[in-house]
Amino acid sequence: MLATACTVSANGAGPSYSYAPAVPSPSTMPAMGVSPSTTSAPRPAAGAATPASSTPSGPAATGAVLHISARNIAFDTDHLEAPAGQAFVLDFDNNDPGIPHNVEIKDASGTSLFKGQIITGPATISYQVPALAAGSYMFVCDVHPNMTGTLTAR
Repeated sequence: MLATACTVSANGAGPSYSYAPAVPSPSTMPAMGVSPSTTSAPRPAAGAATPASSTPSGPAATGAVLHISARNIAFDTDHLEAPAGQAFVLDFDNNDPGIPHNVEIKDASGTSLFKGQIITGPATISYQVPALAAGSYMFVCDVHPNMTGTLTAR
């Protein structure tokens, strides 16, 4: 954020401008008699996925890449397969304009094992999913609980 202040110069020749740093510290705060406000970008909740870079790194970079899309408030598939015991990338494509979706993976008891960031379409995101033990899991959109499917790790 950039704050701009306009004052008349000492010689009356017109306005002069000064710029405050994006995140003022007490030693650099302008003396204007107004306390600055700062805003920060929203942070994902603990355990939430963050968007991946276009070239994933780490264990998921050599693992499987799965794809799933949302269109008309439905996933394009109700079954995914992932390698057991290996992290993987889940490319999610939200094709619903103005509609938020995500992918969450739950175990048989309903405990969340992975919760992807909610994105509003049209948008895409690559989720970095941690390794899952062999077995069957449910995936769901948190915003639309009727959007479900089964992920099998083998």
